[in-house]
Amino acid sequence: MDTVGLWSLVRFVHVAGAALWVGGQLALSLVVLPLARHLLAPEAKDRFTAAAGRRFGILTGAVFLPAQLTTGLALAWHRGVTWASLAEPGYGRTLATKLALFVVVMLAAAGHGIAHAKGRADLARALAVVSLVGSLGVVLLATALPAS
Repeated sequence: MDTVGLWSLVRFVHVAGAALWVGGQLALSLVVLPLARHLLAPEAKDRFTAAAGRRFGILTGAVFLPAQLTTGLALAWHRGVTWASLAEPGYGRTLATKLALFVVVMLAAAGHGIAHAKGRADLARALAVVSLVGSLGVVLLATALPAS
């Protein structure tokens, strides 16, 4: 594989991972959970939604997060991004904003899991919304970054 092909593959893994993360959040929020609330008895719904959330969290920690961090760092290195360049107008500031929002999203997602485990449904729901909206913001910022 040539260098261009390698970096195309790295970028593909990064974008596909983001699509799976955001798509998974949307699918759970807009399709799976509403159907579970409508079709399952309350105790079955609670078990199902907790299991679905745990599985999504495990996949996030075991697959999504390592893939995003590895490919994101590789892409930044390939582009020549430095800590100083993150303060520069244009690409640097956009990337810095994307990274900061990504951290907020991950903290909100982790907080959602903790709040859900402690039975704090309202807080869990609010943190899930923050995570989803923030994830969409990360994707929006990513589209402002040139691929090369």
